[in-house]
Amino acid sequence: MKQAVFVKLNQEKWSGYEKTLDKGRTSADELAKMYVHLTEDLAFARAKYPGTTLTAYLNKLSLKIHNLIYKNKPESKGRFITFWKYEVPFEMSLAAKPMVYSLLIMAAGVLVGVISTANDTTFARLILGDAYVDMTLENIKNGDPMGVYGSMDQWSMFLGITSNNIRVSFLAFVFGIFTSFGTGAILFRNGIMLGVFHYFFFQQGFFDDTILTIWVHGTIEISVIIIAGGAGIKMGNGLLFPGTYPRLTSFKKSAKSGLKIVIGLIPFFIIAGFIESFITRYTEWPLLAKLAIVLSSLALIIYYFIYLPIKTYNHDHSKN
Repeated sequence: MKQAVFVKLNQEKWSGYEKTLDKGRTSADELAKMYVHLTEDLAFARAKYPGTTLTAYLNKLSLKIHNLIYKNKPESKGRFITFWKYEVPFEMSLAAKPMVYSLLIMAAGVLVGVISTANDTTFARLILGDAYVDMTLENIKNGDPMGVYGSMDQWSMFLGITSNNIRVSFLAFVFGIFTSFGTGAILFRNGIMLGVFHYFFFQQGFFDDTILTIWVHGTIEISVIIIAGGAGIKMGNGLLFPGTYPRLTSFKKSAKSGLKIVIGLIPFFIIAGFIESFITRYTEWPLLAKLAIVLSSLALIIYYFIYLPIKTYNHDHSKN
């Protein structure tokens, strides 16, 4: 893209930022939004038009906003709130397609797991392991199919489950380094495990209440794996499809964006681990109580990872 075209496409936006800064009293959210856009434009200008007055102008404007954002840097609380309130939803708003791809890959894995388990009696043991299948069959025989959740100390279980959820989600993201196909492989594998698990319980005649018990914690747990996978696909796509950016610049940009999303998942890792360790074990809870937790978890995921990003996207585009 020629420099004159790049300037023409963005001049009005930059001028608007200058006018906003001149007025003063700009909110932290607005400053954060302007800073994200400007640093992206600056990275592009440095790659395509190094040493030009345009690059110097964007650098000066970015620095001005940076100083306004961090002039009260000891007040880390404001930065913390801004990150989860604005930056994570903003990055999610730019990753809609990777998130859909992640969901579809996981769903495809679930389908393969279900079909394979339905047609091969040994497939569940291959995927879940003999020890787990034998233990579950014994629990079913004893009238407690979900007995595994009450077999461990709650805090030990919490730490183990939370660390495992972080590990799986981090792998789903990091494998984007090996292009989007690396993340896709992780998602597909976890989808197969999910499909096998569900169909295994269906074969044993414990699908309705038992599966609802699993989704008490699984609603958030599976959602964050899919979202982390979407972040990994976004990073991988930055390497595969750099667009107008140099490939390395595109990769760094998409990796930074994806990493913000994964960091934003940390509270949800903790919530999912807490529910699985301290709540799921109470399998005797009424159906309505379980359903209420599942629906509340789903509402939380939809609000933060779908509604807020759409709201942020619409607000962002109405300003430009």
